[in-house]
Amino acid sequence: MLISIASGKGGVGKTTIAVNLARVVGEGITYADCDVEAPNGHLFLYPVIENTQEFSVNVVRIDDDKCNYCGKCQEKCRFNALAVLPRHVMVFDELCHGCGTCLLACPEEAIKEIERPIGVIETGHAGGVRYVGGRINIGEAMSPPLIRAVKQKVAKDKQVIIDAPPGTSCPVVNSVIGTDFCVMATEPTPFGLHDLVLAVAMVRQMGVPFGVVINRVGLGDDRVHKYCRRENIEILAEIPDDRRAALAYANGKIAVDVVPEWRNIFTNLWTSIMSRAGSATQSA
Repeated sequence: MLISIASGKGGVGKTTIAVNLARVVGEGITYADCDVEAPNGHLFLYPVIENTQEFSVNVVRIDDDKCNYCGKCQEKCRFNALAVLPRHVMVFDELCHGCGTCLLACPEEAIKEIERPIGVIETGHAGGVRYVGGRINIGEAMSPPLIRAVKQKVAKDKQVIIDAPPGTSCPVVNSVIGTDFCVMATEPTPFGLHDLVLAVAMVRQMGVPFGVVINRVGLGDDRVHKYCRRENIEILAEIPDDRRAALAYANGKIAVDVVPEWRNIFTNLWTSIMSRAGSATQSA
């Protein structure tokens, strides 16, 4: 069972929800940090890392002894990763998707693929919680291949919480797609509502069942509540704005360990998620 935790807007409590759920579920749960450009789940779970694996993608290289500089590779590349000059072909590694189209297009068989490291995947444990996290190297532009690799690492685990990146771009889509249920985190502010609307359109387009958790309730207004009622979106939980939780977060602590009444909120939230994810799986 794959449960993704996403948000249209950054900073609304997505990772807070993910790590608190992992804490209350405890033994047998897997926490997968797919926010590979800015992973921070480890700052709260404090996992003991048992294995670090380098992750690479394929990029192309040109054999100048074979190349006739016909330009067919550049013509066929959808990602503008190649530039054919009079006596040289420039390859832009950060744009290369390793799709192999240029290899098929080259009449001289002058192109080969090599592996280029772009990040790492770390695995370990935080008590009874299995931890899997990706971390992309600084300056790399293409995170989806690493995100997919993290998901492959947890695909056979029984219960998985996937901490997705914020937003609605390709990294988020790659994190959420194929999950059994998506928890959409938001906050009761105009910005929270604006980005929630975009995120809801995204998950509906993918056909992933979802519900909303409103964080920092008591701060802002009721427009998110009205939107959810109007769009027939279920509000799975409401988390109050609480200074104790903010202080816990600032000190790298998990809120349910500091604010006792929050444990019931997240325990009930997990029960609701499992019920809805199970129903969605059976009806699929």
